[in-house]
Amino acid sequence: MSAPVRFTGENIPESFYNKVLENSDRPFFATRRDGRWRDLTGKQSLDFVLRTMKGLQALGFQRGDAICIFSDNREEWILTDYAAQWLGGFTTAIYTTSSKSAVRYILEQSETKFIFVSNQDLLHRLGEVDGLPNLRAVIAWDRVQDWNQKAKLVQREEFLKDKLDESEAKALLKQIKSEDPAILLYTSGTTGEPKGVVLSQKNIIANIRQIHLAFPLADLHRTMSFLPLSHIYERSIHTTLIFANIQIYFAEGLERLVENLAEVKPDIMIGVPRVFEKMYLRIQEKLRSAPRVRKILAKTAFTIGRATVPYRLKGQPIPTLLSFANVFADRLVLKKIRDITGGSLKYFVSGGAPLSKEIAEFFFQAGITILEGYGLSETCILSVNLPGNIKFGTVGKPFKDTFYKIAGDGEILVKGPQIMKGYFKRPDFTKEVFNEEGWFKTGDIGEIDAEGFLKITDRKKELIVTAGGKKVAPQMLENRLKAHPLIEQVCVVGDQRPYITALIVPNLDIAKSWAADTGERIETLQDCSQSPLVQKRIQTLIEEINGEAGKFETIKYFRILTHAFTIEGGELTPTMKLKRRVIEDRYHSLIEEMYLTGKKATA
Repeated sequence: MSAPVRFTGENIPESFYNKVLENSDRPFFATRRDGRWRDLTGKQSLDFVLRTMKGLQALGFQRGDAICIFSDNREEWILTDYAAQWLGGFTTAIYTTSSKSAVRYILEQSETKFIFVSNQDLLHRLGEVDGLPNLRAVIAWDRVQDWNQKAKLVQREEFLKDKLDESEAKALLKQIKSEDPAILLYTSGTTGEPKGVVLSQKNIIANIRQIHLAFPLADLHRTMSFLPLSHIYERSIHTTLIFANIQIYFAEGLERLVENLAEVKPDIMIGVPRVFEKMYLRIQEKLRSAPRVRKILAKTAFTIGRATVPYRLKGQPIPTLLSFANVFADRLVLKKIRDITGGSLKYFVSGGAPLSKEIAEFFFQAGITILEGYGLSETCILSVNLPGNIKFGTVGKPFKDTFYKIAGDGEILVKGPQIMKGYFKRPDFTKEVFNEEGWFKTGDIGEIDAEGFLKITDRKKELIVTAGGKKVAPQMLENRLKAHPLIEQVCVVGDQRPYITALIVPNLDIAKSWAADTGERIETLQDCSQSPLVQKRIQTLIEEINGEAGKFETIKYFRILTHAFTIEGGELTPTMKLKRRVIEDRYHSLIEEMYLTGKKATA
């Protein structure tokens, strides 16, 4: 393993500035414009930061002020965040998929004074901002028009026309304190209104140092950014990678991600389980429809790949005959799977939700190492599986100076220097999430094995307690179902009920393909709900899963839904988590049918 990456600085702006001084000509970012990737060097990045600082000062920015970023991922996002912190302020952010009411809520609660938007579309989706008592101005990075509100709108050219003197900026670095707020991050709001998490300079810097100390970053050079920077996982890792001299390329969007990956060939990326689930399902569907010879070839290749796993996990040499067979398996099948990510990927770091053990093992067999980690908005990143020390189905061992313990009810408690200062202006909420000994209550249920690896089983508030008193982890059942190509979404139900049931949204494309093979026509989810073929396939799948579950965990009945869960519909948070209360209220009658009539038929 290579030596840990080192960086200097007691806060984010100082660390960034020191990185620029270290090599101002090194590319920090890359964006695709006019058909080619264009680098932004350290020197150019610093120039943008100094101009942003001057622009904020001209608008009356004061130490302790909050800015809000409402934008897709781009270099301006990260550099504006640094500029606000450099001036002694802090940054909050809003998911671009958020509803206007959610946008308004965060702007009001965060007391935002300056809003940065990336383009005309997001300016429109910003909604009504007049009446926000703290708002001073809205700044647009791309040229916009059609602004009919009283709030001041500042175009990019005007905002960036002047530049703060570098000597003045250096003097401001000395005023930044370790306990100063750096990030104000709002929780996803799965069980209520989002809460504002305050992360200090000390929290972020401590976490970056922990990651640098634990992870072999020195030999990595490029990453592709596609997860929203509003997400704590992506945001934390971005700064961590910048300080490790890794260049960040911004994807042009999910629709062009595969093409971008082929061009850039990143060696490390950040993902969430749904990304890997979709990749896995696409591969499985291609194999299903492949000619018989190709199916046999693929099955043989994965059998060989599976046999290499114990040796690769321990860093041991693969036996000669197996190694020889693996070379051919790789050339014929496995390499084609790696090519989806550009062909050079060493590590894919996963977080934000539990990752299916089966999916992690599948990709490892193909030569793609997914390192599952763990963290919350309130805690930054707490642990991650590390190269040479991976245990599938766990989130690794805690970082240095981070400690786990399991409470009597199974809840995971944590301590560490990266744990938040508290919730923004809500000391009552803050008090609720720390116990008398100062341990943070994660709200997750888990267990620590004999080797110190942590396994997450579910969210405490989402844990189902049946009428018989049995505890069921719904996410585990849902993940098993979603590992099948036919299942797009699922919500398991059963709290205070006599047995477990499920609301299921099929994958429409897969259902169409399967139906076409039998001569049946499926065009909509409504058709799926009435299709005997789809019902039978789902019933068979549930029976397979029930065969591996305890009797109290078995899914007795299900309903196929005619509409998918969406952010716009209110069933999903911006981070794609289920809002179970909303779903159960919306489909109350369907759920009741499964308990009153006991029919297996669908909606």
